[in-house]
Amino acid sequence: MVATPIGNLGDITARALDVLARADMIAAEDTRNTRAMLRHFGIATRLIALHEHNERRSAAEVVRWISEGSAVALVSDAGTPAVSDPGAHLVAAVREQGHRVFPVPGPSALTAALSASGISHDGVVFAGFLPVKGAERRAKLAALAAGPWAIALFEAPHRIAATLGDLHEALGDRDIVIAREITKKFETITRIRLAEAKSWVEADDDRRRGEFVLVIEGRPPPAQGTDPRDVLAALLAELPLKQAVALAAKITGARRNELYRMALDMK
Repeated sequence: MVATPIGNLGDITARALDVLARADMIAAEDTRNTRAMLRHFGIATRLIALHEHNERRSAAEVVRWISEGSAVALVSDAGTPAVSDPGAHLVAAVREQGHRVFPVPGPSALTAALSASGISHDGVVFAGFLPVKGAERRAKLAALAAGPWAIALFEAPHRIAATLGDLHEALGDRDIVIAREITKKFETITRIRLAEAKSWVEADDDRRRGEFVLVIEGRPPPAQGTDPRDVLAALLAELPLKQAVALAAKITGARRNELYRMALDMK
């Protein structure tokens, strides 16, 4: 599992270059992007495609090659493989057959954004990419809003304005850091209130270009004495009963069976 630069080629590690050069083959999310990077560093290792549409099929081939003694390196388009990118199924398949999987750490948009955000936190929930729309999106946002932790997520340029609006509606007015094009020429890292964030990105086309990492500050845990009924009612408005009960139990400390009976009464 080899981490590769997320923008600046100077961020690649010496160990990553060594592993990529010595591997028998490299499994890449997009062979065109990876070939350009390898060409820059003078590496001619054979490339194979492994992406979200063929991962399960390709995983079987990779396992067979490893069983035959080949060394296979996995890379994503940029950053650390299997973090909101394909790779998890392949890792599970390789481990299931008793083969070794080892990470070659390096660039990560997630950790880069967290380190430069200035948002202090006792814990962070990494949400990846939010569901695009519908009930699944609303449920994910409600679950994030229910927790006390800071939140980190990725977003694409054509959805950034809508996502900022949805985050404000779901989470209320908190600080958010909008990290755009990390390590690239037009990198910007801006801290702003969620209430202003959607208007801010819509005010300038450049602010909606590139790849985004969003880091949102957490909220204090609910004060002792929070009425479980109020919490449960808010969660039931957005989530299925079972999920709402589980989250309400975590937030309030109330017993799950009592909350379940309460939820049935509300329904």
